[in-house]
Amino acid sequence: MQRLIPTGQATRPVAFAEVPQPVPDPGEALVKVEAFAPNRGETFLLEHPKSGLLPGKDVAGLVVQAAADGSGPGIGARVVGHPAQGGWAEYAAVPTHSLAALPGSITSARAAALPLAGITALRLLRTAGSLAGRRVLLTGASGGVGHYVTELAIGAGAELTAVTATPPRGERLAELGAQIVHEVAAARGPFDVVLESTGGPDLPLALSKTRPGGTLVWFGQASRTPVTLDFFQLLSGPERATIQHFHYFGAPYDSDLAALVRLVEQGRLHPEIGRTADWAHTAETLVDLRERRIRGKAVLLIGGAR
Repeated sequence: MQRLIPTGQATRPVAFAEVPQPVPDPGEALVKVEAFAPNRGETFLLEHPKSGLLPGKDVAGLVVQAAADGSGPGIGARVVGHPAQGGWAEYAAVPTHSLAALPGSITSARAAALPLAGITALRLLRTAGSLAGRRVLLTGASGGVGHYVTELAIGAGAELTAVTATPPRGERLAELGAQIVHEVAAARGPFDVVLESTGGPDLPLALSKTRPGGTLVWFGQASRTPVTLDFFQLLSGPERATIQHFHYFGAPYDSDLAALVRLVEQGRLHPEIGRTADWAHTAETLVDLRERRIRGKAVLLIGGAR
């Protein structure tokens, strides 16, 4: 079968290789991958790939071999999955605790855009707690996580301000009901909850807009710049504010994937896909994703899937 493997080259970060088909463990199903969606964080890993890296965490396709232990979907089931790695290939071995069945109304392309960003959004909002009637600030809102957080938070009754780099990146979020600004400094606080994903100078500035006793949930560092906090500046900022570190990791993922599928099927969640292409165009798509030239998710299709 064919698999995309890292090259270590900035302008063409992956290339095709002919490799053996994976042999699933007893608790894994073999999935014929029809679509996959790279994440911007994966593009960073490709800059200096570690030995043995097999990228690919968001996939959708067809089960062609059920798990030997009897768990999970059976042969012929359409599924969305979130393997630890190895999804940028014609076949992937996916733990059944990281799979959810797909209804006929959801294409593989839409499904592939769900896993990492959608699971992150669900778990991030659970961490933030009840949002009904609360003021929320979301930084780094232009990508897949930001889109899902915006739609789900506003659907839960939040008054949300989203920070996007440019006006075009904020258009879809504005349609969902968000207040759009393009710099953290322009956000009009105070906010009950700040969801911060850019790091660098934005985090202390966002923290200064938190109400007394409010919470800042730190879930990313898209700027790739470390954060510096000044104790004395904090003295003049919000009293008793809490900074909470967040990462979405932690299988099982099947129940969250099933919840995302239900939300899409019910019309309550709408994946934003900024590019769909054949997987022959994966390398250039990864570069554009890394350089923020794609709004929302990018999805690559295998074998003429839809």
